Parts: sequence; structure tokens; C-alpha cells
Amino acid sequence: MIYPDLLQKLIDYFKKYPTVGEKSAERMALATLNLKDEEVKDFAKTLLDSKEKLKKCSICGNLTENEICNVCADSNRNKNLICVIEDYKSVFSFEKAGKYNGVYHILNGLISPMDSIGPEDINLSSLIKRVENLENPELILALKSSIEGETTTLYIKKIFEKKNVKISRLSYGIPMGAEIDYLDIITLDKALEDRKTISE
Repeated sequence: MIYPDLLQKLIDYFKKYPTVGEKSAERMALATLNLKDEEVKDFAKTLLDSKEKLKKCSICGNLTENEICNVCADSNRNKNLICVIEDYKSVFSFEKAGKYNGVYHILNGLISPMDSIGPEDINLSSLIKRVENLENPELILALKSSIEGETTTLYIKKIFEKKNVKISRLSYGIPMGAEIDYLDIITLDKALEDRKTISE
């Protein structure tokens, strides 16, 4: 082993992050050692606080330090327009684009029979309850164009097809299988603007 044990351990932890390989992890670990003592202590405290204090919004499932996230608590947002997404990472992408004024609902997964993930395993029941309390709601299904995404889309459509709920989806100039949170802002904004009503 070419590194001291503690440095190797630090590198190994950085390698746990997505897309971080050996070289990047080494650079991050060495850069951490160059931080001031107070910065390292604050960094460590922030990591612990993030793990302990960040939780899911009781309404939509987004990350928050409070019971309700900033989006759900904003009285200026259109509560009748709900963008349904797979996970909270996509919320950040939509918010960076800056033109969406509705709210969100995070499913925390997609229906995937091959992986033994059924409708009861994702956050669908709370979506049904939310919609029941709204007048003329619209659901924008912003799920990736994969088998799992299509299965989930069809299931949600079936749930609401006999209710007064408009269901639309992002327009798919989006590449097949693309992750929402990796799309550039212009593509995402255009897909939202050109959303299509799901036909009967």
C-alpha cells in the first residue's frame, strides 16, 4: 500500500461517491488535508448534520430540514399542478431551470416487476390522497423513458383515468433512458413547456 492507512481510508470514502475514481478520490483526500482545522471540523459537522437532520417532506417527499419543504410551504406555487418524479434529485434540476411554478411529488422509485418493486413499494398512496383534495388538478409525469418509467406512467394513468385529473408528460425530445437530473436546463425547460397530454 503506497498511502498511510488513514489517507487510504479517506480515499476509499471519497471513492464511494458516484463517478469518483481513484485519481479524483486521491485529489479530494489530499485537498481535504490542506483545509484549515476549523474547515475540516465544520465539514465533518455538516456531514453529520446532513445525515441526521435532512428528512423527507411530509407532503411531497422532497428533502428538507423541516416538516414541510420550501416548495410545499410556498403560497405562490400552484398546488393544483403536480410534477411527479422518481427521486428528489430531479427537483433540483427543475428548480435550477427556474420556470416551473407548480409543486412536486417524489415516488422514491419506479414500478419494476423484474425487481419485485410493485405499486405498493413506491410513494403512490400519498399522491392519490393529495389529488383527491384538489380542484382540477394536473399531473405532469416527468419519469425517464424506460420500461420502468412507462410501466409507472401507465399505472398512474389507470388510477386517475375515471377522475377529473389531467395527466400530461414531458415532451420527449429527451433521449431514451435519460436521467432527468442529468439533462441540461434548456432541454428540461423545453420538455416541460411542450408537455403532452397523455391520450386515452
